[in-house]
Amino acid sequence: MLTYEIETEFAAKGYTVICGTDEAGRGPLAGPVCAAAVILPEGLVIEGLNDSKKLTEKKREALFETIKKEALSYGIAMATEKEIDGINILNASLLAMRRAVEQLSPAPSLVLVDGNKPGSFPCDSVAVVKGDAKSPNIAAASILAKVTRDRYMTELDKTYPGYGFAIHKGYPTKAHYIALNRLGPCPAHRLTFLKKKHDYTEEE
Repeated sequence: MLTYEIETEFAAKGYTVICGTDEAGRGPLAGPVCAAAVILPEGLVIEGLNDSKKLTEKKREALFETIKKEALSYGIAMATEKEIDGINILNASLLAMRRAVEQLSPAPSLVLVDGNKPGSFPCDSVAVVKGDAKSPNIAAASILAKVTRDRYMTELDKTYPGYGFAIHKGYPTKAHYIALNRLGPCPAHRLTFLKKKHDYTEEE
C-alpha cells in the first residue's frame, strides 16, 4: 500500500500544500500528452490506489471517479501534437504538468513530479523517480492523466477512423504502423515520432 512518507518528509520542512503530478502518453506516435495534478487530503487512504500502469482499465476508471470526488483539488491539462513536435516530448510533458498544477486551488507550495526532472512551476518542485509507485498524490495524478488521455484517443478514433486509436491509443503497435503505411499520417500524428520508413507492411 502506498504511504505518505514523502509528503510527510516535506511537510516537516514547512511545505503546507503538497501536490503530485504525472503524465500519460509520452511514447505514442499520435495524440497529445496529458498531465494531471492532485492534492489529496492528508493521510487519505484510497483502496487500490497504485501506479496507473499496474491497474486494469476497469480499475482505473473506478479510481478516476473516486479521486475526483475525494481530492481537495485536481487539474488536468494537455500539450498538443504540434507542441510536442516543436519543443520535444520531455518539455511538452513538463508544460502539460505546469498547466495542470496551475489549475489547483489552493495553490501548492510544493510539487512532487514523477520522473527525474523537477520542471518549472510557480512554486518549489522536486523530482521523484518512480513516484507513481511511491506517492499517493502522484499515483492519483497518473490515473487521472491516463484515463483522460485514453478517453480522448477513443473519441479521436471517430475523427480519424482507420488508425485504431480507440484500441492502441496511438502507441506504436504493428497495427498502427500498418495503418500508417496504408493511410499516411493524419493531423493527430506527432511528425517527429514517425519513422521515415515504417517497419510493417500489410503482408506481415
